[in-house]
Amino acid sequence: MILPSEIRLCEVGLRDGLQNEPKILTTEEKLKLAEGLINAGFKVIELGSFMSPKAVPQMADTDELFRHFNNVEGVELRALVANKKGVERAINCGCGKIKLNVSASKKHNLANINKTPEETVAGFAENVDLALENGLEVSGSISMPFGSPWEGVIPIKDVEEIVEAYLRVGIKEISLSDAAGVATPRQVYDICSSMQKKYPDVKWWLHFHNTRGMAMANILASMEAGITNFDSSLGGFGGCPFVPGAAGNVSTEDVVHMMDEMG
Repeated sequence: MILPSEIRLCEVGLRDGLQNEPKILTTEEKLKLAEGLINAGFKVIELGSFMSPKAVPQMADTDELFRHFNNVEGVELRALVANKKGVERAINCGCGKIKLNVSASKKHNLANINKTPEETVAGFAENVDLALENGLEVSGSISMPFGSPWEGVIPIKDVEEIVEAYLRVGIKEISLSDAAGVATPRQVYDICSSMQKKYPDVKWWLHFHNTRGMAMANILASMEAGITNFDSSLGGFGGCPFVPGAAGNVSTEDVVHMMDEMG
């Protein structure tokens, strides 16, 4: 087994972890949690998302979190955005990096942001231009590249079309997000190997949910394919509010323990 010598984690507990929780944490509780993560040494943290407060009430105070943690030295704080309004909120509160998202599943994308994947892709350029003009870094994410509870297996050409749409607007940092937790290790290895070969200039991230207990095995398969960047959530909590039956994210503690034991 040939594995990379080190990996990089992005802690997503404050965003993907909290967004599906029924109890809404106070801003003070979130600030304390974020401070703990920074003090623990996390260098990449997804602090929240700029979504509709009605759709995702847990994320209503993301602006306040970014104002508090503006320009933390040595730590990349990023947020998920869904549209131009989200980009504007990011600009106004001092967020330094945003992540756009589109689902390869039409039904998931409609449930998530009320647009088809094609409509979302069509809006990439406007959002990226606005962000770059205001000094923000931009990355991209593709949900459901490994499969969907609605459509089943997603054709790889559909995923590649989204990758190429990101590349056309200058985005070269892309996450493959198994939001439904349906990926399997062999599939992950094959897709990661193919994507890296076809798009060698892309900085890839992998994001796994543990719906079928495969998240840790999928991380290992990704590493065998050469991936070194992963999202994880403290305690393994979270999940997409628009995916029926989706379990939590892969646990940060489990990933760190596995990496430590493997040297």
